[in-house]
Amino acid sequence: MRKGSGTPRKEEGRPSRRVRKQGTPARRARTVRLLDIAHARSGDKGDTANIGLIARRPEYYPILVDRVTAARVARHFRGLITGPVERFELPNLQALNFLLHGALDGGGTISLKTDAQGKVFSTALLRMEIELPQ
Repeated sequence: MRKGSGTPRKEEGRPSRRVRKQGTPARRARTVRLLDIAHARSGDKGDTANIGLIARRPEYYPILVDRVTAARVARHFRGLITGPVERFELPNLQALNFLLHGALDGGGTISLKTDAQGKVFSTALLRMEIELPQ
């Protein structure tokens, strides 16, 4: 910086790093929590938690299909589940259904988990962040 000027000095012959080519606007991916574009319900069947993820608007459903994969959900719940995650698409309902196997430590009647019926898995999934397409 020049002394006392308060503005950074630009070296001669080199463009400033802030200068963009004309016609290329700055684009940053917008990150949102699933809560902003979907709602969810969850429950149990034995040792498997079941999560329904429903788009808040029809235009959000393709985003959910693209961004909320079984692998991504498995990573989100790493350490909480011991089995695989399955995903089922329900386009007529604009929803996805996930089965989280090995999520309930044996199931409601034998588990010592605080949430042996998997009711809070939907809230936990809604905290997952995704990037919206540009």
